[in-house]
Amino acid sequence: RGSLSGPSSCRLSRTESELRCRVPGGKLCSGRGRCECGVCICQVTESGKYYGPLCECHDWVCEIYDGKICAGHGKCDCGKCKCDEGWYGEACQYPTTCNLTRKKSNEMCKNSQDIICSGAGTCQCGRCKCANSEGNGLVYGKFCECDDRECIDDETEEICTGHGKCYCGNCYCEAGWHGDKCEFQCDITPWEIKKRCTSPDGKICSNRGTCVCGECTCHDVDPTGDWGDIHGDTCECDERNCKAVYDRYSDDFCSG
Repeated sequence: RGSLSGPSSCRLSRTESELRCRVPGGKLCSGRGRCECGVCICQVTESGKYYGPLCECHDWVCEIYDGKICAGHGKCDCGKCKCDEGWYGEACQYPTTCNLTRKKSNEMCKNSQDIICSGAGTCQCGRCKCANSEGNGLVYGKFCECDDRECIDDETEEICTGHGKCYCGNCYCEAGWHGDKCEFQCDITPWEIKKRCTSPDGKICSNRGTCVCGECTCHDVDPTGDWGDIHGDTCECDERNCKAVYDRYSDDFCSG
């Protein structure tokens, strides 16, 4: 490979160098590093680490179960869980030998509405196995509560119409787009959208809401009365700050 001390020391042409660094999808070093004389130098931009000849491995994409990488029963190796003995599954979440009764197992699989695996999977030794018949991983969560199939647009069959990202069945749209599936385009510029949604402290919707075409939708789960606990044009008002001990259903603002 020769020395990497500088471009002049490389015996490969730029085309030959990039050819060695290019992954099948066409990106250099998987888009996670720079190419120097046919060798990928991986550059970490998030928690975890990139590695591999083409920076193709990144540990933090391993399956997570109950908040733990590989369920705490395995190790992450190039994006896939290698399970400890006695465990199996994409996230090493299933024990090979079950010592639970069926009743106990089913109890552990019930969601907050007492539905086993949210009706979207089967219970295996107290852990839900979500129904992903096509192997697309669109149904997930500890109780199979997330169904990203709800983000697929009926006409284009794309997730969030290609203008957003799906998290647990909800589309979060790119600037300039809105709608349940990000199917509608805003009639004002992204710059104007940002300007209208910026709160006095310089944050978008005060970090308490979502900006949709220049209007803030505040994150208030159960608003009561004329407005909820979080309100204002840019969600700058938060009535929860006025309660010594916050209780949505108490009127004891400012300790009475």
